[in-house]
Amino acid sequence: MKVANQSEHTVKSYDEELKHLNTLISRMGGVVETQLDGAIQAVLRRDPELAEQVVKGDAKVDATEQEIGELVIRLLALRQPMAVDLRHIVSALKIAADLERFGDHAKSIAKRAIAISQVPRIPAPGLDRMARMVQAMIKDVLDAHLAGDTEKAIKVWRRDAEVDQLYNSLFRELLTYMMEDPRNITGCTHLLFIAKNVERMGDHATNIAETVHYQVKGTKLPDERPRGDDPSFAIADGNG
Repeated sequence: MKVANQSEHTVKSYDEELKHLNTLISRMGGVVETQLDGAIQAVLRRDPELAEQVVKGDAKVDATEQEIGELVIRLLALRQPMAVDLRHIVSALKIAADLERFGDHAKSIAKRAIAISQVPRIPAPGLDRMARMVQAMIKDVLDAHLAGDTEKAIKVWRRDAEVDQLYNSLFRELLTYMMEDPRNITGCTHLLFIAKNVERMGDHATNIAETVHYQVKGTKLPDERPRGDDPSFAIADGNG
């Protein structure tokens, strides 16, 4: 009886650790959602103080990723998981890495928001729409992760093409502003880098969708990732 009780305790403890891993992923996802919203609002409202808060908030994202990494190492070392559990634990590590990069892009946007608040305002209505779409993607894909819902993950995966199309449209619009008036070049350049960061966030949400599919099914998504048309010119990520 004592051996049975110890076995039940071990299983219960293991289940609690897996639940805690999910909780940490959810917490980290909530933080990066807030970081994206804050960064975009700082751009639209030309609010350098809000931007500074977002920059400082990146430390919380990094700390949570580290906590997830430490828990994953402990689970791998002590529990020696196999099959579904192993995919669950390894997937959590991959998702945390994508969320950390998501947070880095929010931080980069916030830094640009500080700079852009010092130059004349440039209209960029597509930026807010693009950011809201990416924010919805990250929320939906994390819900898919918690529920083990591959259909929902695939829907997020397919929506990345819409983000690319919005980015390409905004790219061309900002390029037109720069051609019309050289005084717009500085502000438009910042907005281009900001838009590229948002587009890369969409890519990380899509990465997570692929990870969720692998976690649940044990296979990669069979199709090539959907993409919008490439713009006429390329631009670097601008993470600084």
